[in-house]
Amino acid sequence: MELRELKYFLAVTREQNISKAAEALFITQPNLSRQMQNLEKEIGQQLFIRGTKKITLTEAGKLLRKRAEEIIELYTQTEAELHTPITGISGDIYIGGGESYVMGLIAKAAYSVRCDYPNVKFHLFSGDSGTISERLDKGLIDFGIFIEPFDLSKYDHMRLPQYDTWGVIMRKDSPLAEKEYITPEDLWDKPIIRSRQSIGKNKIGEWFKKTDEELNIVATGNLLYNMSLLVKEGLGYAITLDKILNTSGDSDLCFRPLYPELISHLDIAWKKYQVFPKCTEIFLKRLQENIY
Repeated sequence: MELRELKYFLAVTREQNISKAAEALFITQPNLSRQMQNLEKEIGQQLFIRGTKKITLTEAGKLLRKRAEEIIELYTQTEAELHTPITGISGDIYIGGGESYVMGLIAKAAYSVRCDYPNVKFHLFSGDSGTISERLDKGLIDFGIFIEPFDLSKYDHMRLPQYDTWGVIMRKDSPLAEKEYITPEDLWDKPIIRSRQSIGKNKIGEWFKKTDEELNIVATGNLLYNMSLLVKEGLGYAITLDKILNTSGDSDLCFRPLYPELISHLDIAWKKYQVFPKCTEIFLKRLQENIY
């Protein structure tokens, strides 16, 4: 099956008439009829129902039309990308994820791409895993960054080498600030501000040894800066990830890790069988180079 034959076939499906399709293709009607007969013979199935005024497709013909359109579109896109000068590579790359210092790996790869291809632009979207998954499924973002545990079976994905450490953000004048690390028992009677990145995930619940209903959760949030304002006002202790908020120097806040230690690995994921534009392929390759 040749690309030319698929183009001829699609012309026939559009015109629904051999003579009109031949005219549009600038070939003779007998030549086009022969090409279509050879295509049916090669496939081993009838593709057309030939009426007196127009041609309609069989079920096999409808399937071939769908696949032929996809093949031609992919061929055209690939041809255009291969003929684009390196200096002319441009495009937009959309990445979604939660707050994490591991995003620094993404930033490093993005900077590397921008240095060589200044017409490539990056767009970041922040959200929890459920929101990121939904946007990825709808094609609104190219990549999603997921904090484990999350089911990635329907995606292609790659484990990032760094990981996040869970802990507590608190005021420096808090009694718990004197501790080197925080145990579940330390928080059982304290007002807790929970990150939505951890809501509904067994890891945090198992660490606490209590359910959300048994804990004194006074607030939740998905952005650490906003959560930190609640902590500063003395509303409670925020359960979150390390190295996102600066708690050094003159900050009123400090971070203490959980004990037993609780860490979360991260993965970057994209839709299976995804055909990326050139700029997105370059970004993924740069990220892989940074990791491996």
